[in-house]
Amino acid sequence: MQESSQEKSKGSFLDMSVHQSPEANPELMLARTKSGRLKMLIVLLLCAAPVIASYITYYFIRPDGRLNYGELIEPQKPIPSLMAYDLNGQAVNLQTLKDQWLLISVSGGGCDSQCQHHLYLQRQLREGLGKDKDRVDWLWLVTDDVAIDPTLLPALQSATVLRIPAKELATWLSPKNQNQLSDHLYLVDPIGNWMMRFPMQIDMKNAAKVKKDIEKVLRSTASWDNEGRPSASENKTSK
Repeated sequence: MQESSQEKSKGSFLDMSVHQSPEANPELMLARTKSGRLKMLIVLLLCAAPVIASYITYYFIRPDGRLNYGELIEPQKPIPSLMAYDLNGQAVNLQTLKDQWLLISVSGGGCDSQCQHHLYLQRQLREGLGKDKDRVDWLWLVTDDVAIDPTLLPALQSATVLRIPAKELATWLSPKNQNQLSDHLYLVDPIGNWMMRFPMQIDMKNAAKVKKDIEKVLRSTASWDNEGRPSASENKTSK
């Protein structure tokens, strides 16, 4: 009798265990699967939240142009598929310049005093960004075939210098009103959109305002743009 009771008790325990096994309970398995997927989705959303927030801030909650020194370009103009040439004559598609912020100046190869001032500003502004400087590439677009003064080359070692005809470049960048293309500095975002044009005759006092504008957009995109571009070094000047 005692043995029968033990066997019965053992059988009841096994029956209960089998009955509660998830493999034998499809509804329990489905509930656990849904719960696991929900938890995974929540974790992914939490990880992506900073990227989503910065993207929305930059593209949908952008500051009014009156709060910036530079003029916001509306609508933004995407970088075209145009061929330019580096100082070694190698072809470079402008679209390969994406993935970094671009601070651009434009002039002929003769590089007059205004051109040299812009190049100086570009270099100083980038260096002034400190740890964020590698997120910005300073770009000089030369619109003719005039030889560049060799004395300028040492100062351009950290720049990207490309030749592209002015007529082709004008399909993307444009000056304000009746100004010349070479009168302004231009800012392009990492997606390749021209989004800001800076005023003419930037003196050292106003250069601080340009830097402030650049720092503002860098902060708003800190979660999703890249630091450095693998191919950037291929486009740099050489002595």
